[in-house]
Amino acid sequence: MSRIPEPEQTLLGPAYEGRLLDRADEEVVDQGAPFDIRTLVSRRGVLTLGVFGAGALALAACSAGTSGSTTATATPTAGGLPAGEIPDETAGPYPGDGSNGPDVLEQSGIVRSDIRSSIDGGTAAEGVPMTLNLTILDMANGDVPFQDAAVYVWHCDALGRYSMYSEGVEDETWLRGVQVSDAAGLVSFTSIFPACYTGRWPHIHFEVYPTVEDIDDASNAIATSQVAIPEDVSAAVYALAGYSGSTSNLAQVSLDSDNVFGEDGGALQLATVTGDVDSGYTVSLTVRVDTTTTPQAGAAPEGGGGQGGGEPPSGGAPGGGGPGGDAPGGGDRGGDGPGGEAPDDAPAS
Repeated sequence: MSRIPEPEQTLLGPAYEGRLLDRADEEVVDQGAPFDIRTLVSRRGVLTLGVFGAGALALAACSAGTSGSTTATATPTAGGLPAGEIPDETAGPYPGDGSNGPDVLEQSGIVRSDIRSSIDGGTAAEGVPMTLNLTILDMANGDVPFQDAAVYVWHCDALGRYSMYSEGVEDETWLRGVQVSDAAGLVSFTSIFPACYTGRWPHIHFEVYPTVEDIDDASNAIATSQVAIPEDVSAAVYALAGYSGSTSNLAQVSLDSDNVFGEDGGALQLATVTGDVDSGYTVSLTVRVDTTTTPQAGAAPEGGGGQGGGEPPSGGAPGGGGPGGDAPGGGDRGGDGPGGEAPDDAPAS
């Protein structure tokens, strides 16, 4: 049984590892994501100073990569860096970042590399294994690695459902997580390959925050974008029974007609993928972030096809709410979800 860490009582109040608790009346494990991230970063600093005890090595293994697997580090393409800044895209109506109601970022445990299960240990999403590697670069400082940025990732499951929103999984938090970029600017997540639902190209959402203090407010994100997954890899995955309906949905959309990637065919967002359906895939993307520009998240691209919407893959989200129906109450942040009619001039999520 895991032991709950005990805070130290100081003159200024309860503290843990030399830092005052954000919520003095609650357990150390219930302090929320900002406190979790600061703990991770402070321990990383100890590693940098050369303190390599057994506990420190275990922490480094958990915080900098995925457990039980070897993954390739994401690197720029052979031709050099991506041609420009990562495009700002809609977060869609299912961000779970507090911008339209549900907020997973305030929950302790959201800082994790393995996002396949719910934070509280509930159900786990099933599908083809996928490791997502994002390398964040700081354009304003000569494209050096953007160390200690907080990156929030979320995407749908093999049936096109989004946790926290889709009917039947409103209480789940799978396929959502935060990692802090290391000295190479890398964050890595263990997940599953997402479905393709009607009206959208296969994709993964992410938000980049400049510091660990900013993760509790979605408006602080310095980049909100999406990763596009190549067609050949997607087709191989969607041939499996667990992804029923995704093959026909993929046949009805292209990168050029997609409402998000259609402006440039996803030129700066198309990932590099290695692996196979048996052992799983590693999806990698280099993300250039320019902190001198004003984020335009939620804006629809000028090019691309018609409105999104449509039904999720067969056997996907039942009923209405979430993917496959109208967006849940609380509003829509810059675009229709994977279901129902899209609002006028709004992109799909």
